[in-house]
Amino acid sequence: MIERNYQKEFEKIAEYYEKSGGDASKFLRRDIVSIIVSGDKVIGRNTVEGVELKAKSIENGVELWLEVKDGVQIDNPIHLCTGYMKPEGTQLVLIHTKLGKAAKAKFLSHCVFPKGKRFTHRMVSDIELSELAEMSYEDVHFHSEDGGVTVEAIYNAHLDEKSLFKNTFHLTKTRVGRLKVEMKVDLGREAVAEIESKVYEKKDDYVEITEELNLNGERASGIARTVVFATDSSKAHIVNRAYGNAPYARGHIECKEIIKGGNVNVGTVPELYVKDEKAELTHEASIGRMNVRQLETLMAKGLGENEAIELIVKGMLK
Repeated sequence: MIERNYQKEFEKIAEYYEKSGGDASKFLRRDIVSIIVSGDKVIGRNTVEGVELKAKSIENGVELWLEVKDGVQIDNPIHLCTGYMKPEGTQLVLIHTKLGKAAKAKFLSHCVFPKGKRFTHRMVSDIELSELAEMSYEDVHFHSEDGGVTVEAIYNAHLDEKSLFKNTFHLTKTRVGRLKVEMKVDLGREAVAEIESKVYEKKDDYVEITEELNLNGERASGIARTVVFATDSSKAHIVNRAYGNAPYARGHIECKEIIKGGNVNVGTVPELYVKDEKAELTHEASIGRMNVRQLETLMAKGLGENEAIELIVKGMLK
């Protein structure tokens, strides 16, 4: 629940949390696990039976520990909101997440930095899934339109036997500013992972994304997918990497970059490494302009060019 002294601060964050697509009312329910971080403090939290939640303030940020006990299956998504309402500053968020054997949980995370002009946010998330555990993590960002936000988001996940992990990062509703995303997943025997990043760049935004699958266990499988829509003078460098280290491991990496603008500078690097002859890895990568036929079809139905582009982008980045 919301700490009494931080009600007004919560209301400010909640406004932008809603704009980013979240439902702020979830933070007021006692049957939902939730955490609200503002600057270097936790201003609200709630947990339920079977979920252990700890937090402490650190220099320029907070450190969180969340553990779902063996066999516990959380019906409602776990809600995390990280906000910073000042135009300048630095924020560090460290998150340690563990799911016990056969535990299941879904996470919805929203990071809102609507005032940032010279602001840097760094997040490091360490994730451990025990045997048969299942976890999905959706991370949605909402930045200022000044382009003055710098974000570094690092995800390190370790998957034990027959566990399932899905991780998505979306920044599609506002300017990016400067963004660096790193997703690294180590998979054990018959573990499954799906990781995805979707970003919409404008003006002079700059993006670096690295997605990596380490298929270490027999019959482990994974997909790493990146979609970037780059416009104006934006830049992007994407690396999708997979290692087939065990028999019958299967991995696929995919990158799609759509460009619009004469000064766009984007690049993609697919990397496949096989250490076991029975492993199989595939990749798909493309860079190019928007589908002209699709654009013309929408314009023929009465949409202006910009309206048609926005509709196509929304569908692509949904």
